[in-house]
Amino acid sequence: MTTLLSAQRAKEQAQALGFNLAGITPTAPSPHLQAYFDWVAAGQHGTMAYMARPDRQARRADLNVILPGVRSLVIVGLDYHTLRLPPTLLHDPARGRIAAYAWGKDYHDVMLPRLRALAEWLRAEGGESTHSRAYVDTGAVLERSHAQQAGLGFMGKNTMLIHRRRGSDFFLGEVLTTAAFDAYDAPERASLCGSCTRCLAACPTDAFPKPYVLDARRCISYLTIEHAGWIDRALRPKLGNWVFGCDICQEVCPWQRFAVRSLESEFYPVGPERAAPPLADLLGLSEAGFRARFGGSAVERAGRDPMVRNACVAAANGGQRQLRPLLERLLGDASAVVRGHAAWALGRLRGEGATAALEAALAREQDETAAEELRLALEDGGSP
Repeated sequence: MTTLLSAQRAKEQAQALGFNLAGITPTAPSPHLQAYFDWVAAGQHGTMAYMARPDRQARRADLNVILPGVRSLVIVGLDYHTLRLPPTLLHDPARGRIAAYAWGKDYHDVMLPRLRALAEWLRAEGGESTHSRAYVDTGAVLERSHAQQAGLGFMGKNTMLIHRRRGSDFFLGEVLTTAAFDAYDAPERASLCGSCTRCLAACPTDAFPKPYVLDARRCISYLTIEHAGWIDRALRPKLGNWVFGCDICQEVCPWQRFAVRSLESEFYPVGPERAAPPLADLLGLSEAGFRARFGGSAVERAGRDPMVRNACVAAANGGQRQLRPLLERLLGDASAVVRGHAAWALGRLRGEGATAALEAALAREQDETAAEELRLALEDGGSP
């Protein structure tokens, strides 16, 4: 006979571990499974090949592929909303901008030990035959959809999970478990957006082809983090000063007025430079300097080269002509992608010495794409 664990006690344990939200749902295919398949088929995952791998698709379709005998998902939320920094800082064209979720310590490092502790608690309660797997956006799980089924929020038109009393500034984590519970949470409504389209209208790159669908190939977060290669020339001017992620579609959401300030001190920025670092600092980063500055934060996942690439784009978008010497130096960077984006930025900024620097770089450039960027910068000033 199956022993049913107490759902209430499990949620209390999650709360004791520091999580702000907890919901439990029985294992079942995600109601958004077909939408995910359609998204992949349309190529809207961009270069995130892991999203389209057949084995990952199989796991998302049937969680038993991940954990045989899985019966339940315990899904938790942890608030990351910290400070409301002044717009004069965040929109300073001499600074890059980092998404709020990455201002502090890497959330994976904060949440995963607690989720593993929750899994151990489930094993202690359910016995040795209870097995679990814990994930913080690292497993092949459609976690936002399952979280909606666990009552933690509804899906916004910006594809974010939104809680009625917390907005969308919270991380999700989940424990897949073979344990069964004495009660399960009722799903939240599929959506509470109504006729509002603020998030869709505010997106600078038109990344939403329709409500509830995000084309990652046009998303600023994808372009500045997940996509390590060449940014579409037509999209570069639309990235503004974002150098890691983007908060726009969340900031304009009316539900954000309910955002709850996080109790996690490690999520708070150590200073304004973590939220809005000077572009001059970013353009001068070495590998060691990048690790020293961003080690232990979610920003570290992007890597030095994409960060410097993004800073090149931000410098051009902000008209930062005083940064031309740093951009000229980057024409000799080890990364072809950095060299090419520095060329694009110089082409837009122009100024004394820029043409000579671009011509010299073109004469020695061996990478075809970077060479084309240099030629275009010389021909038309780097315009799309």
